[in-house]
Amino acid sequence: MNTNLLRAVVYIAALCGLYLSTAMLIPAMVSLYYGDDAWSVFTVSAAMVGGLSLTAAMATRGPPPSFTKRMGFLLVNVLWAVFSLVGAIPLYFSDLDLTFAQSLFEAISGITTTGSTVISNLHQVSPGILIWRALLAWLGGIGIVALGLFVLPFLRVGGVSFFKMESSDIGDKPFARIATFTRAFMAVYVGITLACIIAYDVTAMGHFDAIVHAFTTVATAGFGNYDNSFAAFDSHALLWVSTFFMTLCSLPFSILIVLLVRGRLDALRDPQIFVFLGYLGAFAIAGGLYNHLRNGIELPVALTHSFFNFASILSTTGYASQDYTLWGPFAVAAAFFATFMGGCSGSTAGGIKAYRFVILFNIIVTGLKKLIYPNAVYSVRYGNQIVDAETQRAVFLFVSAYVFIWAIGSMAMALAGYDFATATSSVITALSNVGPGIGPLIGPVGNFAMMNDPELYILSLAMLLGRLEVLTVLVLLVPMFWRS
Repeated sequence: MNTNLLRAVVYIAALCGLYLSTAMLIPAMVSLYYGDDAWSVFTVSAAMVGGLSLTAAMATRGPPPSFTKRMGFLLVNVLWAVFSLVGAIPLYFSDLDLTFAQSLFEAISGITTTGSTVISNLHQVSPGILIWRALLAWLGGIGIVALGLFVLPFLRVGGVSFFKMESSDIGDKPFARIATFTRAFMAVYVGITLACIIAYDVTAMGHFDAIVHAFTTVATAGFGNYDNSFAAFDSHALLWVSTFFMTLCSLPFSILIVLLVRGRLDALRDPQIFVFLGYLGAFAIAGGLYNHLRNGIELPVALTHSFFNFASILSTTGYASQDYTLWGPFAVAAAFFATFMGGCSGSTAGGIKAYRFVILFNIIVTGLKKLIYPNAVYSVRYGNQIVDAETQRAVFLFVSAYVFIWAIGSMAMALAGYDFATATSSVITALSNVGPGIGPLIGPVGNFAMMNDPELYILSLAMLLGRLEVLTVLVLLVPMFWRS
C-alpha cells in the first residue's frame, strides 16, 4: 500500500487525537467545579494523549494525497479505532476500577452512540465521568452524521442522500459545498442540542441532568446518570419531550438542515421518513394497546410509555422508562425485532435503517412482477429516483453480512454460556447500536457489568461493525485491499 496514504491517515488520526485530548479538559473542569478528584485523571490523560498526538502529527505532516476509496475505507476504520482507544484512557485510569476491556467497551459504546454500559450505581459516579461519556456520544453523533452524509455514499457501501439541495446532489457529489453544508449542519446539531437542554430543564430535570441527557438524546446514544434511566424521573411530559427529540434526531440531518435553514417543506418527501414514522407508530400503538388490554394499564399511560420505549429502540437511543419485557410476550418479541430496524440514513440512529427496507421492498415487488411478465422491463425506485444496480447490490451485501455477523456473534455468546435471549439480543443490540437487550441481565433495567472481558471484546467489535455499516470494516479483510 502507498506509504504516502498511510502517512496521511496517521496524520489525520493524530489531529483527531489532539481534538479529543482538548475535549478532556471539559470533564476536568466539571470535576473541579463539583469538587471531585477525577479532574486529575482527565488532565493527565489529556497531556499524555495530546503529547503523543502532537508528536505523531509533526512526524507525518506533509502534502495530502488525493482522496480515494481506499483512503476512505482505511481512514474511517483508523479514526474510529483512535476515538475508541482515546476515549477509554480516562475511564481506565479513573476510580471506577474497570478492566481495559470494560473501559474500551464503555468508550466504544459512547463513540458509536450505542449506550450500553458496564458501570453500575451511576448516581454515585463522578460528574466528570458522566459528562465525558455524554461528550463522547455527542461528538460521536457528529462523526456519524458526517460519515452517513458524505463518506459512505462515496464509498458505495452505505448511506443514501437522494435529496437534492439546489444544484448539488449529495448522493452524486458527497463533498460538494462541504464547507457551507458543514456549517449549517453544526448550527442545526448545536441548536437542537440547546433546545433539548432547555426542554429537559423546564420539565423534570436539573441543569446537569438536562445537559447530559440532551447530549445523549440528540446523539441517540442513551447514556444517562441513573441505573434505571428515565424511570428515575416521574414525568410523562418529560417522556413526550424525549420521544419528540429521539424521533427528530432519527431523521436525515440533510433534510433537517434544508427544512430548518431554508424552510423547504418538500424536504420531508423522502420515502424513508414515511417508512420510519410508519413503523414507529405501528409498534408504539400496538405495544400500548397490548399493555392496556393485557395488564389493565390506563390507555394514556400505556401509550406514553409505549411511544417512549419504542422511539428509544427504533431511534437506537436505548433509554427506558419501564421494564417493557414485563408487559408480555408480544412486547418482548416486538422489542427484539424493532432492535434490527433503526432510523433513517444520515442520522445518528443505527440499525439496518429505513431506506434499505424501502429499496428491498421495491426489489421484491419488481421481482414478483418479472415472474408474471418475464420480458417486461421494470426499474427499482426510491421515490422518484431509479436505484442503480450497484446500490441494490450494496443493500443486499449489507443485509446479508448483517444477519451473518449477528448469527456468528450469537453463537459465540452462546458458547460463552449465555442463554438464547441474552446471546442473540446482546449481539443485535450492539450491532444495531441500540443499547439494552432482552432478559434480566442486559434488559432495559440491566447492564453489561456481569459480562467477562472476552464477551465485551466481541460486543465492542459488533458495535464498531454496526456503526461503520459492516462492509466498511470487512473490506479490510480482503487481501486485494492491501495490494499496491
